[in-house]
Amino acid sequence: MIGLYRPGTSPLHRIPAGPKILLLIAAIVSATLFADSPFRVGLAAVLVAALFALARIPAGVAVAQLRPMTWMLLIIAVFQLILTSPAQAFVVCGVLLLSVALAALVTLTTRVTDLLDTVTRALTPLRRFGIAPDRIALLLALAIRCVPLLTTIVQEVAEARRARGLTWSMTALVTPVLVRALRTADALGEALAARGVDD
Repeated sequence: MIGLYRPGTSPLHRIPAGPKILLLIAAIVSATLFADSPFRVGLAAVLVAALFALARIPAGVAVAQLRPMTWMLLIIAVFQLILTSPAQAFVVCGVLLLSVALAALVTLTTRVTDLLDTVTRALTPLRRFGIAPDRIALLLALAIRCVPLLTTIVQEVAEARRARGLTWSMTALVTPVLVRALRTADALGEALAARGVDD
């Protein structure tokens, strides 16, 4: 799951959180702009795999970061196949998968508290404009938790349908996923409000 820090002494572990976040943003933007063909997506995948090896992240751990995305990628791929082409579907899903892999690599090699502290410090000058850096950090923490949570919901719904022997249906999959996601969001909102985060 994204956000599970693994202690280590690799070069990636030693990079401070601030530069690492900037490198992550630059890498995702570069992948989005330049990985515009299956070949380039494959080349980018090799580079990302090399970074995981450099960080000494076991292959099983790396795969575990991406497994919850299986069903979400399948849904996106179906839409892309309908609207575009197989090559474009591969590119879109590949870039998304690589982006999540890079984000996972950052959180695997950086303590979440260090990431949030870095974001809070970087946004501190914006207090004069009415922006609360601690709220932004809270949103980031929620995003780190909610992305894998949403993919888990999709996976559980799909597995439940398969266990009942139901046939594949996009509508029948998306509807319960949306219902569960909204219920989870309501529960999360109530929990935050109970802790005074309600304005």
